[in-house]
Amino acid sequence: MKYDYLIVGTGLFGAVFAHEMKLAGKKCFCIDKREHIAGNIYTKEQGGIQVHKYGAHIFHTSNRRIWDYINQFAEFNHYINSPVAVYKEELYNLPFNMNTFSKMWGIRTPKQAQEMIEKQRAESAIAEPQNLEEQALSLVGRDVYEKLVKGYTEKQWGRDCKELPAFIIKRLPVRFTYDNNYFTDRYQGIPIGGYTQIVEKLLEATPVQLGISYRDFLTANAAKAEPDIFEKVLYTGMIDEYFDYRLGELQYRSLRFEEETLSDCDNYQGNAVVNYTEREVPYTRIIEHKHFEFGAGEGTVITREYPADWKKGDEPYYPINDERNNTLFAKYQELAAAEKNVLFGGRLGQYKYYDMDKVIEAALDMVESEISG
Repeated sequence: MKYDYLIVGTGLFGAVFAHEMKLAGKKCFCIDKREHIAGNIYTKEQGGIQVHKYGAHIFHTSNRRIWDYINQFAEFNHYINSPVAVYKEELYNLPFNMNTFSKMWGIRTPKQAQEMIEKQRAESAIAEPQNLEEQALSLVGRDVYEKLVKGYTEKQWGRDCKELPAFIIKRLPVRFTYDNNYFTDRYQGIPIGGYTQIVEKLLEATPVQLGISYRDFLTANAAKAEPDIFEKVLYTGMIDEYFDYRLGELQYRSLRFEEETLSDCDNYQGNAVVNYTEREVPYTRIIEHKHFEFGAGEGTVITREYPADWKKGDEPYYPINDERNNTLFAKYQELAAAEKNVLFGGRLGQYKYYDMDKVIEAALDMVESEISG
């Protein structure tokens, strides 16, 4: 059979593109190197609990068009993301808000909190921040930085805050209200029954081959003397890998997940996400999955999340969008623009961190461009 598109990757970008192209009368074929669909939003039911296998994913958007779109494929609950942070024996609410400041300084009013932060900012006397530490101190003062920013950030990036560029936290969220809602978007929630069902519906009636890389797939088709059965390719893998790293490797941060099922415990930490901000604690957060759906399921499942250095062959999670990598990516973009009948999409194909709503929006824009162009 002749296909219009070979889609490499069955994450949200590839799945939305496949679904919309199918509606437009195009034939698509999907492959994925993993043994399951849905990429990093993959969820799996374990004892009645939907476990986010690649870290917590909370859908949030202010775009009504995207909210209506995703709600075609699942019913969303009213989950509100309200993480807490642990520093030594102290517990703080996130994002930084009046609950945080009240606990930290024993104050009650926004005026008191603003005065405390301003006093500490003045003591830092930083006019032009040269690194992440100076940027944080100039924004929120020393107490918030030392307890809630420094250790977590250094674990996340694997480097001292003095060695990290200031732009990473150009604007830390600071709210002078008693509001623990991490996001300010109008629409927010978790799909009841998990994310995998959404991708299953998006890929309904589209053939999918799992457990095969793009290169191996091309080799297998060449062996069958069928190299030209696809008019175009949508590639959502790593753009530097597509070009065999000919210009050098783009850099990423990776993650390691340590999952534990606690059959004799119904409530391990009382919240879906608890951050651990001390540098000495090796993981950045513990996720207790049942709380995404308000305690459903027997026992509980927790996941400790460990940041890790990335090397070729590891799973890339976070692009490191510093000057060196952005310059290199721009050169890969030039190669991509010259590549005939190949589109590059998603977090890895476009070397940028995407929230889920922005992934959907970008995929829909690409579909519109393909159909109109």
